[in-house]
Amino acid sequence: MLPFVIGVCAVLVGVVKSSHYGIQHHPPSPHSAVEAPPLPHAPFSAPIVSRTSRRASKTHALHSLRAGKSYTVPVVGADYDYEYLTNITIGGQSFLVIVDTGSSDTWLAQKGFSCFNLTGAPEPTSTCAFGSDGFDTKLSKSFQWYPNTTFALEYGDGESLTGSAAFETVSIDGLTVKDQEIGVVSKASWVGDGINTGLLGLAYPWLTSITNSQGRKLQYNPFFFNAVKQKQVSSYFSLALNRGTANGMRSPGIDPHLGYLAFGGIAQVPVTSNRVTVPIQGYSIATRAPTSSRHPTYFYYTVDVQEYVFPNSSGVATASNSTIIDSGTTLNLVPTEVARAYNAAFNATWRSGSYYVDCKAEAPPFAVVLRGKTFTIDPRDQVVYAGTDENGDAVCMSGTQDGGPQTMGSVFILGDVFLHNVVTTFDIQRNQITFTQRKYY
Repeated sequence: MLPFVIGVCAVLVGVVKSSHYGIQHHPPSPHSAVEAPPLPHAPFSAPIVSRTSRRASKTHALHSLRAGKSYTVPVVGADYDYEYLTNITIGGQSFLVIVDTGSSDTWLAQKGFSCFNLTGAPEPTSTCAFGSDGFDTKLSKSFQWYPNTTFALEYGDGESLTGSAAFETVSIDGLTVKDQEIGVVSKASWVGDGINTGLLGLAYPWLTSITNSQGRKLQYNPFFFNAVKQKQVSSYFSLALNRGTANGMRSPGIDPHLGYLAFGGIAQVPVTSNRVTVPIQGYSIATRAPTSSRHPTYFYYTVDVQEYVFPNSSGVATASNSTIIDSGTTLNLVPTEVARAYNAAFNATWRSGSYYVDCKAEAPPFAVVLRGKTFTIDPRDQVVYAGTDENGDAVCMSGTQDGGPQTMGSVFILGDVFLHNVVTTFDIQRNQITFTQRKYY
């Protein structure tokens, strides 16, 4: 899920690089694989305990991003999508929140918040469908408001979150950060899932969403960046997302076997020896394009895809630069030619802007090549349950969808369909990602 506060392709002004926030960055060469030391085992490992269908589609956001028109909108590619949740403790209160590598803020709905529908009319709080009554600031001994600030996120479909910023103690599986900036949502126009109450953002500081009373952006270190700065943990965090069961997709709820969010090293799940470390793309403020300069600005966890491999892919231009690794997006959003060619081998049906498949279809092979290493996607991940039709019959989508043509400024996504098959370990100090193929499960 990618909330955009002036997109990568929009004008980039007044940016404070994350190196100003106490973390020494080492930009790698964008043109080669990176020699990295062996990954340590993570000392902190929080289970992913739920997967829930996400709110309404934001299918037009990717096109807005390319056109430089995106302004606080997330990029999603399906009418039916899933998000992974974990437990977080804020001010001594526990909540289920979305785990999102595509945004940076940590936020919660405040107890007593006001709910509105998408037209702005007041509604009962139950209409916004958060998973709890919300964060009670009066029960916390560590809570402090961040004076004269606003926290705001706006989405392309009319959803919005507004409130204030605060400083609070945030803990995940024993990893604790004091005086962490968070968003406290007092007004919500939201289509929730009845399970989560907020979000844990893991992307770079540039994407944070706090402003002062003059409307000037106040960048800050997100939770994990602060944990590293405070020397609570080394600079790695790692995701191992499980696909779960078919029944779980149809009836989301608490499931302790959906993977791990690990801090300080690699998540401990069975893996193969197939591994590669690649640089995260840094951007130039002047050109708004990827750069190999020594002082780039980082936004998302964006990498270069060398190629996609599938039946008859040899005749298709499959290289895909500027591809975001996003745990908050279910599907892979790839260049139009790749999606068209792959889904032709899948006997998929194109309708309403997406490829649909028979829920019992056998998906053709599909692999992602990163710096010469090939990572396969299990065919089970390419058939994504998308709800039921008017007759109550199951409807399924292809896991690989059209992310638009590959043109100047194109941005694509590798979502959970890919992430189910690898352990993804992010190094925010060296600005690189290590992908390790998982064993069959």
